[in-house]
Parts: sequence; structure tokens; C-alpha cells
Amino acid sequence: MFRLWAKIFKENRMLSDMVIENDDASLNRTRKVFAAVDEICYQFDLSKPIWLDSTVAEFKKHDKARFHQDNFIDPIDFDYLEIHVIEED
Repeated sequence: MFRLWAKIFKENRMLSDMVIENDDASLNRTRKVFAAVDEICYQFDLSKPIWLDSTVAEFKKHDKARFHQDNFIDPIDFDYLEIHVIEED
């Protein structure tokens, strides 16, 4: 089971969160992460974030990434979206 936790923060307070689960064994880890981010953006009604080099490096190192305004084309009304892998198969 693959689980990814997404949280939206504004002024150091968590506004909302959700957990996305994926148990499709045919997908590799990268595809599971991208599918989860797509679902998160759909549920939170956000445009898809751009994975900057710094975001990719942070995610590879900590299994956690923060998407700030620089990662979005459209304006956002929060400080950042954080994703964190909490379980992998």
C-alpha cells in the first residue's frame, strides 16, 4: 500500500489535509506520486504544481516536498502545499 499525505498551510496553520492511497502494483513509485498529486489537486481544486529542481531534490532526500507560489502558475490563497510519503509497499 502506498499512502501520501497532503497538507495545505497558511500562516503556520494547517488549513486542510487528505491522505491518498494507491495499491496498484503495476505502477512504479514515481507514477504513484504523480497520480496522488493529480488527485490532490483535483480534490483541493488546484492547478498542478511544477516540480522545480529544488522540489525534486527535497522530495528525494526526505520523501517530503513543499510547493510554494513559485511552483504554481495560478495564484494560490495559502502559503504552501506539503506532500509526504507516509507508507510504501
